Amino acid sequence: MDSKTLNQILEIAFAKRVSDVHFEVDNPPFFRAHGQLLRSKLASLKPQDTEFIAKTIMANNQRELPDDFSEFDASYSLANSGRFRVSIFKQRGHLGIVMRVIPPEIGTFSDLKLPAVLAEIVKAPNGLVLVTGPTGNGKSTTLASMLNYMNEKYAYNIITIEDPIEFLFTSQKSCIIQREVGIDTRDFSSALKASLRMDPDVIMVGELRDLETIDACIKASETGHLVFSTLHTQNASSTINRLIGHFPPDSQEIIRQRLADILVATVSLRLVEDKAGENIIPVVEVMRTTTTIQACIRDGNLDDIEGHIEKGSAQYQMQSMDQHLIQLCKKGIISMKEAKRVSNSMDLERKLTFT
Repeated sequence: MDSKTLNQILEIAFAKRVSDVHFEVDNPPFFRAHGQLLRSKLASLKPQDTEFIAKTIMANNQRELPDDFSEFDASYSLANSGRFRVSIFKQRGHLGIVMRVIPPEIGTFSDLKLPAVLAEIVKAPNGLVLVTGPTGNGKSTTLASMLNYMNEKYAYNIITIEDPIEFLFTSQKSCIIQREVGIDTRDFSSALKASLRMDPDVIMVGELRDLETIDACIKASETGHLVFSTLHTQNASSTINRLIGHFPPDSQEIIRQRLADILVATVSLRLVEDKAGENIIPVVEVMRTTTTIQACIRDGNLDDIEGHIEKGSAQYQMQSMDQHLIQLCKKGIISMKEAKRVSNSMDLERKLTFT
């Protein structure tokens, strides 16, 4: 493996519009396209090949591979501006690398087939907006689209704290400052505290990983800032439950009160395959914090939230995951089999029949 070969493989990834490239010892490179993992016809990789790839990526981040290395997240850029989010890890004593393709341009809500109500959500003057879903289901892409919409429409000072930086923004009406954990700042929590002294209007934190970061985001929301972040949760109720669960039991009641006051919306994503098997499209739950949902959060009645989302679909442009799945089924965009794969409901077919 050399730099020319590596870059040729990555350029193929861009040309073929794959989402991920896998490099592992004793296997050829794998590509994930349309959700399917495809084995390439290239030669199997040797330990020195994956070590070369890892060292090349580390050098791109102005770092060296430490002797006690176990895992590392980074970014990698090609000369033609192609970018990747990279996970380097050890497996069976050898180095492995997975590289997620970052689209060269940030899509609009329409391009990405996201609900138009996201344009209303980002108008909130302050509070907390969370984009959630499993790994690889479009959280970063959705968040980038929301930030870029604000960048185009409003004169804000937007600060992002990421690990690593994924999408690169060009300041338009807004001024955008992008900071990378490990390079520009020590950790999310330190960067959050510093950001409050940087005249922010909007703060984006790549992920809510620990109690300290969650608490700092809640405080920033309470002090008049609009804060965006992500969580690996399935829907609105599990998101709220996860946040509250990070706090000690004796403080959870007050956290529910605080969350009810500052939570603007949750946007939960799953990617599904269309009927033709040619495209991956998002299924999106949108919860906006109405007074009814605020009461559910304060009282701990989180299981009632989905019902209120469905009842508020017309007035507040909310939708549950099942409502969106049913819409896609009725339009013939996805199959019932694919809808059932994603839905947590046992009676999706009944809902479809009576809707």
